[in-house]
Amino acid sequence: MGRTPRLFRRTSVMDALDGMFLAFSAVAAGWFAYLLLVDGVRPGQTLLLVVFWVFVAYLLLPRLHRIFTHIYLPDYFIGQARTSDGRIGDPVNLAWRGREAQLHKVMSTAEWVRADDLDFRAGRRIVTSTLSRRSYPEAPVSPLVLFDRQQDFAYEREVAGSPSRRHHVRFWRCPEGWMLPGGFAVDWLAAATYDRRVGLSTFTLQVTHKIDAHVDVERDFVVSSVTRAVPAVDVSVIDHFSSGYHSRNGGGDVVETDGDLPVVDVSRVEVVDQDLPTHTDSRRRLPAPTVFGAGVAAARSISYVVLFVLLLVSPASVSAGLDLLGTDIATRDVRGVVLPVSTVLAVSGLVDLALAVGVLRGSNTARLLLMSICVVVTIVAFLGADGRPDQFALTHLPTVGVNILVILALSSHRARDFATHARQPTVTTRTRLPA
Repeated sequence: MGRTPRLFRRTSVMDALDGMFLAFSAVAAGWFAYLLLVDGVRPGQTLLLVVFWVFVAYLLLPRLHRIFTHIYLPDYFIGQARTSDGRIGDPVNLAWRGREAQLHKVMSTAEWVRADDLDFRAGRRIVTSTLSRRSYPEAPVSPLVLFDRQQDFAYEREVAGSPSRRHHVRFWRCPEGWMLPGGFAVDWLAAATYDRRVGLSTFTLQVTHKIDAHVDVERDFVVSSVTRAVPAVDVSVIDHFSSGYHSRNGGGDVVETDGDLPVVDVSRVEVVDQDLPTHTDSRRRLPAPTVFGAGVAAARSISYVVLFVLLLVSPASVSAGLDLLGTDIATRDVRGVVLPVSTVLAVSGLVDLALAVGVLRGSNTARLLLMSICVVVTIVAFLGADGRPDQFALTHLPTVGVNILVILALSSHRARDFATHARQPTVTTRTRLPA
């Protein structure tokens, strides 16, 4: 089988730059995790061990997985999605024919609820619903990747109001002109699984949902629910589309399937197009990593402005504050450097603000420049400490850690996709009706 076609291709220079940032982020994250561990084992710093686990489980290990799986996993369709950090994910066990509006109509008629996108608003609602023990039927599902992008949308059914158990199915639009192995033409592929409980991922130590091993049962449940609710839906089956297997997904959960692939045809379902969304592309949604990176740049710009004002109004207070923090640049008399320092602060603030706006607008140049600044700050901090953790005061860790977090966020798969696709023209697929 050939490589999965990409809808858009960056230049080789951009690919090389992204690869370098990806590698640097892993090295810097490993170094920072080491600093956290060294400081965490000191008396009175136990809380840093919790920070160390969060950093390793949610940032360092996923980044290492991303790098290694890019090397050894094939970049073509193998009948399984991949996790956001590149590991093998859930099996693709459903195919669909029809327009997006028809698919939404069928799923909603069958009493499936569309899952919210995973963003800060949804994250806040997850926290509040968990603390208040309230149901959240539209809770986001974790991102899985197919065709080099995360799912375009997902539908789910909550079970007895439990946040740990639910039916859910993710959908990906197929690229224009792409066909399944064997020459079968479909418009959408989907992965249906059942969350049975919450637990720790075997491979990343993250808190995640554990799926039921019998994914064929969930696949058949999705098919039966839509065919009962909408008689116009037709279903055919590609027998033994893939070999039946027992394996594990990216979270370490056992998966069993017979390899059959139902093809659900919703092209005869009548819809009013203007009443339903007609094109969804996950790469055009503003992702949380992009918001985080831009937010840090904006916050840093505000801090520069504050320091700029304080330096002009009361330089002595700035000097006292620097002495309190124990920084090397503190001096008892800063009046002689007010002009050059304030100029640097003003320029830095304007640059960070401009880059923050550019990143939010989907500028790939702004993303690369912001990461470059963070790389320089991180390298300077490392060289200043001579690579020795005992030269790093706790006051330095947040500053360096934030810069590393920005590099990790903006070099992520979702942030890169948004920056390289947000301004590209939309590519649509046309429904291929049977002859």
